[in-house]
Amino acid sequence: QVQLVESGGGMVQAGGSLRLSCVTSIRTFSDYALAWFRLTPGKEREFVAGISWSGGVTNYAESVKGRFAISRDNGKDTFYLQMNSLKPEDTAVYYCAAENRGGVPPTPYNDYLTISPSDYPYWGQGTRVTVSS
Repeated sequence: QVQLVESGGGMVQAGGSLRLSCVTSIRTFSDYALAWFRLTPGKEREFVAGISWSGGVTNYAESVKGRFAISRDNGKDTFYLQMNSLKPEDTAVYYCAAENRGGVPPTPYNDYLTISPSDYPYWGQGTRVTVSS
């Protein structure tokens, strides 16, 4: 059973930083594309950042480009979201997610990532981030 567990959320003042972690139980972790999404009341789940199975492809929402950075540590089956220069509008519940192309083995031709939540079968329980002004 695949499990993803987020940590690192909390309260911070605007301009501050937080680092979210997502520890997984995925045995073939290096085969997976990984992503962070966030959810705020009244909005749909929003893609924040993603990284492909090789780590060679990353993508960010326009609202976080230059401030957030996603990374992965295949040796620890863990990935991260470093959030700098936080703004009140970053306040949300953040979720980590993982997908492996439905089990298709990784190749250079499928080294991509998707930003659609429906493409990710595995999710964490969420960690709340609150940024005060």
